Amino acid sequence: MAGSTRRSKTPPAVPGVPASAAATATEPTKPRLPLPPKPDQTGPDTVSPTGSSTGLPQDVAAQRGAYLTTAQGARPADTDHSLKAGPRGPILLQDHHLREKITHFDHERIPERAVHARGAAAHGVFVGNGAASKICCASLFAKGKETKVFVRFSTVLGSRGSADTVRDTRGFATKFYTDEGVFDLVGNNIPVFFIQDAIKFPDVVHAAKPHPDREIPQAQSAHDTFWDFVTLHTEATAHTLWNMSDRGIPRSYRMMEGFGVHTFRLLNDAGESVLVKFHWKPKLGVHSLLWEEAQLAGGIDPDLHRRDLADAIEAGAFPEWDLGIQVFPDTEEQMFEGFDLLDPTKIVPEELAPVQIIGTMTLNANPTNYFSQTEQVAFHPGHLVRGIDVTNDPLLQGRLFSYIDTQITRLGGPNFAQLPINRPHAEVNDMLRDGMHQTAVHTGVAPYRPNSLDGGCPFLAGSKEAVQIEFPEVVSGQKVRAAAASFDDHFSSARLFYASLTEIEQDHVAKAYTFELGKCYEKAIKERAVAVLREIDEDLARTVATGLGLKLSGKPAKRAKVTASPALSQLGRTWPADGRLIGVFADESTDLADLAATVATIAGQSMTPLVIAPHGGELGSGAKQVVISRTLDTARSIEFDAILVASTVPDPRLSLLIQEAHRHLKAIAYTPAGEAAISAAGIAGKSAGVQSAATVADAFDALAALLPEHRVWARAAEYPN
Repeated sequence: MAGSTRRSKTPPAVPGVPASAAATATEPTKPRLPLPPKPDQTGPDTVSPTGSSTGLPQDVAAQRGAYLTTAQGARPADTDHSLKAGPRGPILLQDHHLREKITHFDHERIPERAVHARGAAAHGVFVGNGAASKICCASLFAKGKETKVFVRFSTVLGSRGSADTVRDTRGFATKFYTDEGVFDLVGNNIPVFFIQDAIKFPDVVHAAKPHPDREIPQAQSAHDTFWDFVTLHTEATAHTLWNMSDRGIPRSYRMMEGFGVHTFRLLNDAGESVLVKFHWKPKLGVHSLLWEEAQLAGGIDPDLHRRDLADAIEAGAFPEWDLGIQVFPDTEEQMFEGFDLLDPTKIVPEELAPVQIIGTMTLNANPTNYFSQTEQVAFHPGHLVRGIDVTNDPLLQGRLFSYIDTQITRLGGPNFAQLPINRPHAEVNDMLRDGMHQTAVHTGVAPYRPNSLDGGCPFLAGSKEAVQIEFPEVVSGQKVRAAAASFDDHFSSARLFYASLTEIEQDHVAKAYTFELGKCYEKAIKERAVAVLREIDEDLARTVATGLGLKLSGKPAKRAKVTASPALSQLGRTWPADGRLIGVFADESTDLADLAATVATIAGQSMTPLVIAPHGGELGSGAKQVVISRTLDTARSIEFDAILVASTVPDPRLSLLIQEAHRHLKAIAYTPAGEAAISAAGIAGKSAGVQSAATVADAFDALAALLPEHRVWARAAEYPN
C-alpha cells in the first residue's frame, strides 16, 4: 500500500499494555531488579551534559537495584510508617526518610506552560532526501542523513488536566538532535497566527484563557473575552477562521499537518539565501473529528489524542510526516506574488509556491517517563543550526526572547539544556558556569576567552567550521512603533481559506461560529463578530446571524474574488489506511476461526483491530482465540474509524454504537449474523457506506475499500441538519 508504515516484528495483540511483564494476582515478595521498559518505549540518548556520547545503555538513568533506598542510597526497612514517639505518639523531626519523601513530593510539579500545557510526545528519526542541499548547508537535510528527533504535540489554551479534543490550535514542536547542534522547529497545526507582533501575545493569551474571576471555561474559546478581543483586533480573523474549521478538532495527532508559521531564511555554502516556509505533511492525510465526536470524547475519553499516538507506536503503526518547504526569492521587499512573507497572519497558496519535500520523519518510540521527557523538554525558535536563520517577522523576533525567559522560570534556572531530553548530540563547550541545577563537572580555570591558562581553549571556529546562522542583512530605518502597510490587510487570507473549503466544511465552520458565539453573553460582541464575518463571506455571516437571532443591516460591501486553493481542503483525496482502528463486534455465536483470521489480517495491514463483545476476557480458545479489547460498557464510536458487526445481541448499547458510527459517517460492514443489529439500530439497507458481506473477512475488505477517504462523506446528505 502506498505510504504504508512498517509494524514492529511482534506487535501486541492489543495496544495499551501497561508494563513489560504481566501483573500477578498477589504482591510479589521475592526481590528482583526493576522491569525494563516496554518494547515501544525509549528514553533520550545517553550523552553527557556537555554533549558527548557516553556509550552507556539508557537504563543507567533509570532506577536501579532490587531494594528501595533513600535519595542518598540508604535502604530503609519501612516506608509505610513515620518514625513516632510510640505507636500513638507524635512524629519525630529526625525522620529523614519521611521528610525527604514528602519534600520531594511537594516539589514534583513544576510550573506548567502558560500555553501548550497539555502535551503528548514521541521519539523518532528524520531522514533527509537531499532535495534541499543546493539551498541549505544544514547537515540534517543531506541525502540519507538520519537525525534523531523528539516531537511534542499539544493544545494551546487548556491546563495539563484539560481534554485533548477541545476546539483549539495544536502545537507541533520538533527537536532535531543534529551533529551541528539542536534545531527546534516550533510550529502549529495552523499556518497563520492570531497576531502579527509578539507584543500582543500576552493580550491574546489573556483573552483566550478562562475568565479571571471564575477560572472558566477551561480550554475553550467559546466565551466573551476571547471573542471580544478577536473581533476588535481583526488581524486575528484568519487564525480564528481556521480554528472554527475542522482543523480545530483533529482526529489524531497522526493525521495533523504542521506549519512553521513564520518565514525563515536558508543559506547554502556559498552564502546564497532563499526564504522558506516549513510544512509537515502527514502520510496518513489530514483528518478531523466531527463536532459531536469531540464533545463525546471530552467526557468519555479526554485523553483520546495522547492515547491514540502512544497506541499506534506501541502497535508498530509508526506515524510519518514529510517535511516540505515553500521556497521564495530573498528579495529586499520580502514579498511574493503580493503576499507579505513577514506577516504571520497570512499564507501563500501551495498552487503558487508548491511544497517541496526535503525529508521524512518517523515516530517510532514512546517516552519512558512523561515528566522527564514530555514535560521537561524545552523548545526555542532560536535554537538554529548552520544554514538556517530567522527573518524580521515581528512575531518571530519576540519569540526569540520569550522562550528562553520562560524556560528559565519553568525549569528552575539557566541549565535546562543539560536535562537529558534537551541535551545536544554535539560537543558543547560554552563557558557558561554554575547556576541552578548545574550537572556538568567542568574542568579548567579559565571559563573566558581569550585565555592562556587553559591553553587558549575554547577556540573560535573558522569560517568553514562555524555554524553559520547570521545572514549579513542590511538593517536601517527610524525607530518607530509601526508595521508595514501590507499588515493592514486582515481579511484576504481568511477569504482565501474559506473559499477553498468544500460545502460540507463550510457548513461545519458556520455551525462552529454559531456555537461559539452562542456561548457569549454580550450581544454587542456577537453583532461585532457577525460584522467581521461579512468581511469573509456574506452567506456565512447570514447563516451565523440567523442562528444567533441577529439581523444583518445594510448592504454587503463588494469584495474582490479570490482564487481557491484546493490544498487547503481536507476532502477530495484518498490516503493510506495505516494505523486506523477497526472496531469488530462479536460474541460466541460469531465464526471464531473467521474472526481470528480477520483480526490477524487487520493487524498485518498496519491497522489495529479492537474486538468488542458483551463481556470482557476472550472469545474462543487455541488458534481461534481472540482477546476482547472493549465491552459494550466501554466502546463508543469516537474511538473507531470503522465498525464491523459480526453478531447481534438484544442490547441498546450495541444499537447506540452503530447509530453513532453511522451519524459520524464511519464505514460500517456486517455479516449475516450482524444484520439484525443493523436493523435494530434503524440503519437503512441502502445507506451510503453500509456494506453487507458473507464473512467477517469479506466485511473487512468492504471497510478497507472505504477507509482511504477517512469518512463516508456521501452519507452527510442523510443528516442535512
